[in-house]
Amino acid sequence: MNAAPGLALTWFEWAEYLSYVVTIFGFPMAILVFLYEQRKERRGEAEAIYQRLSDEYVNFQKLVLDNADLRLLRAPGRKMDLTEEQQERQLALFSILVSLFERAYLLVYEEDMDQQSRRMWQSWEDYMREWCRRPDFQAVLPELLEGEDEEFAAYIRRIAAEEAARARGTGGSASSAPAPQARGQSG
Repeated sequence: MNAAPGLALTWFEWAEYLSYVVTIFGFPMAILVFLYEQRKERRGEAEAIYQRLSDEYVNFQKLVLDNADLRLLRAPGRKMDLTEEQQERQLALFSILVSLFERAYLLVYEEDMDQQSRRMWQSWEDYMREWCRRPDFQAVLPELLEGEDEEFAAYIRRIAAEEAARARGTGGSASSAPAPQARGQSG
């Protein structure tokens, strides 16, 4: 059984051609799958870090609730006269908060973030801005930033300065955005 010359391929030749096909198509496909899985894994790690940090912030909020006499959950209004013991607890809570902010900055913040990372970071910046609007927090911030990461310290100082300027420029209001409306209300 002789086939036309040049058309008959032996088993070995078929295997060799198939290996070329695998090399040409399979190897690049394997690389793409590997890169996709790596990216998915990095995203999962970033989300896990964000979740742990969020859990720590919730724990901080529980500490604030446990120290309700310090009135840290209320928007800062008139200056409260705190006892020496209350001032110590407030300073300790602010110190915990700054440490948490620094950890978030070091683990989440990057100059050039993708959209997902930017969204995760934005919530931390919002928390920082919220606390930097408080005169009692701003008053102790320089002391709390001693020995902290220099880039983080510069970042939160900039936020504090922006919030102080915003408060002065809008007659004490910390935000120029309109107040949020309740669900179901039309604007």
